[in-house]
Amino acid sequence: MTENEKRLRKNIGKKIKLARSKTNYTQEDLAEKISLSPRYISQLERGIAFGSATTIVELCKALNISSDFLFSDLIEAKSSEFSNFIDNNFFKNYFQLNEYNKKVINRLTNDLIKLQLEEGFKRQAKEQ
Repeated sequence: MTENEKRLRKNIGKKIKLARSKTNYTQEDLAEKISLSPRYISQLERGIAFGSATTIVELCKALNISSDFLFSDLIEAKSSEFSNFIDNNFFKNYFQLNEYNKKVINRLTNDLIKLQLEEGFKRQAKEQ
């Protein structure tokens, strides 16, 4: 394993640990939730092990995080086409919120989308 790969694994492991602590799960809780051993969770968090794609997906689901949270600062996208869709700072800030405030943000976002759609429908009706 190269030094770069070790650094990447440790970085991802730190993010897994951060997300786990934000959910107030112990390693045992998380392991049970996704049918892994607590020892393996510890190895992931320390960067000793790196999970399969399935493991990463299950971790993201269990921790209620996006894979972007784990990989965003590790992968430099050359295409601005997709970078316009993602605001990494928003995700980083969002994952620091407690569950109540996440619900508030989700509700606000849903309401803003509804308003935006209503405005679009009003404009279309005026144009016809």
